[in-house]
Amino acid sequence: MKKITTVFSIALVLAACGSKENNASIETLVAGKDVTAMSAKKQELDAQRKAIENQISLLDSAIVANDPERKLPLVSTLEIKPEEFHHYLELQGDVMTDQNVLIYPEMAGTLYRVYVKEGQKVSKGQLLAAIDDGGMSSQLAQIKTQAALAKTTFERQKRLWEQNIGSEIQYLQAKAQYEAQESAVKQLESQLGKSSIRAPFSGIIDDVIKDQGTVVSPGPGSEVFRIVNLNDMYIEVEVPEAHLQTVTPGKMVEVYFPILGETIKTKVRQTGNFINPSNRAFSVEIPVPNKGGTIKPNLTAQVKINDYTNENAILIPQSVVSENAEGEQYIYIAQESGNNNFIAHKQVIETGKTQGDYIEVLNGLKAGDQIISEGARSVRDEQEIRVGNTTETAKK
Repeated sequence: MKKITTVFSIALVLAACGSKENNASIETLVAGKDVTAMSAKKQELDAQRKAIENQISLLDSAIVANDPERKLPLVSTLEIKPEEFHHYLELQGDVMTDQNVLIYPEMAGTLYRVYVKEGQKVSKGQLLAAIDDGGMSSQLAQIKTQAALAKTTFERQKRLWEQNIGSEIQYLQAKAQYEAQESAVKQLESQLGKSSIRAPFSGIIDDVIKDQGTVVSPGPGSEVFRIVNLNDMYIEVEVPEAHLQTVTPGKMVEVYFPILGETIKTKVRQTGNFINPSNRAFSVEIPVPNKGGTIKPNLTAQVKINDYTNENAILIPQSVVSENAEGEQYIYIAQESGNNNFIAHKQVIETGKTQGDYIEVLNGLKAGDQIISEGARSVRDEQEIRVGNTTETAKK
């Protein structure tokens, strides 16, 4: 120990003497303004600095190794264990439904009867309201009577014609009269059907807009009901074009509704075939099961789409990863050196995707390696250490 201290002291004295000479030389170079000479001197000093740093590092290692009273750094380690890794693309969207429509009347008149109320479940084709038909029902009954008479006349004339009794013109007139009456009945029935407002699909009456007795007519401003189907709902999100190859139909999706505190699992149903030039993204449609009926249109949702999966990934906490001046990422591994002793070894790694607090390691680690998880900031490369606790990497 005394010998090391003496050598270190001599190095300091020599460095101090050399420093005075260097200062004088540098001042001369600066005054001379010779850029080439100054650059050469700078390179020389850089080389000297690196040599001194290497010498100091060797001395530090020697001091630690030969100090009988040294205290080895205590660290904790994680043993690498490959595991399944799912990466998610996180986006935000709103719940939508194509079956959220306003129902308008098809004819003008007084809304004399409303058969449903807000919040009521209805089936497709169910009668919701009726409009006064202005006597059209009586006209239909009269025309039906006339049609029945025309039918009877036609059938009798047909039988006579088949027996070669009567003229052809009588048969054709009866036939034409019957067909005209049938057409008139169908036309009036179609007009009368417009006096009945029916559900276009099964759903829930979200709003009764017009009260009974209100005069209504076709066109804007005359909507009578809003009907919503809460079963066939979906979320549409905009996905950056960089994920065009990884976000495809069938990919698993986790949907979280902050207001409800509820998470559901579903799959991508459809992806768009058009890249929006304004945001360089394509649309993705995600169906939303709604068995409880708690999910409503326009509800905000946080969407996590599984865009990458590795069934045999190596994951480590992001907190243990450091970066050097060259931009390389590295961690420290605890390597056994014999007699239950360990050495801290700096290992450069190549990383991939991150999820939460963990990052995937593509190169530089293998199963069974023990990475230093606690105390890594206080150790140096090839330094002897003590390992106090070892656990396995947790499955994410």
